[in-house]
Amino acid sequence: MLKVKNLHASVDDKEILKGVNLEVNAGEVHAIMGPNGSGKSTLAAIIAGKDTFEVTQGEITFNGEDISELDPEERAHKGIFLSFQYPVEIPGVSVTNFIKTAIKETRRANEEEDMPASEFLKLIKEKADLLAIDRKFLSRSLNEGFSGGEKKRNEIFQMAMMNPKLSIMDETDSGLDIDALKIVAKGVNKLKNKDNAILVITHYQRLLEHLVPDFVHILIDGIIVKTGTKELAYELEEKGYDWIKEEVKT
Repeated sequence: MLKVKNLHASVDDKEILKGVNLEVNAGEVHAIMGPNGSGKSTLAAIIAGKDTFEVTQGEITFNGEDISELDPEERAHKGIFLSFQYPVEIPGVSVTNFIKTAIKETRRANEEEDMPASEFLKLIKEKADLLAIDRKFLSRSLNEGFSGGEKKRNEIFQMAMMNPKLSIMDETDSGLDIDALKIVAKGVNKLKNKDNAILVITHYQRLLEHLVPDFVHILIDGIIVKTGTKELAYELEEKGYDWIKEEVKT
């Protein structure tokens, strides 16, 4: 589904990614972990098409298509969803209207008919129940006055409604208490299937206790230096990153 090959990227002439290689197949959950400044969020942003960073080398393909020149909106229409680390507020635009517009634009971009109102209402009820979201929440302005946990839960709700092929969750566990973390992870677990894939960017192993990855990748200084199973995340929790840095040196 997603292939990242020898990806190099920089910002303000500072190289951040230094040759990232990553392959994510349908039906898989991948976690990328690493210390602050290692390039995790940069990688997520570049896959989604954010133009803050300059890609100097390498390629990104999605379902066999080179998407390097596509803007974020085009990538979203092809099924790539990015959950932001710091979601923005949009006063005056309700959660429901925002999602309705997003679905309409995606369907039109893919030459599909608009979703009937009755089908949309049924879908929004189903997904709200899945994530234990109060219906009153859906009439509020997008992220305005939301707590950190509410913003993250809202993004998972958007993901549920949009049904993307690839979901990139950039530090979704940030700002969540234990109960909210469990609800979000439960929702994501129910959304994953053999036809989609999930890429989780996280600092901590605690999210991975509820959202079990098939693969864990350790990104340090712009390069994936180690890949393993969920056991690798537990090892990181116990030892920190210094042992991997030493292992890389040797």
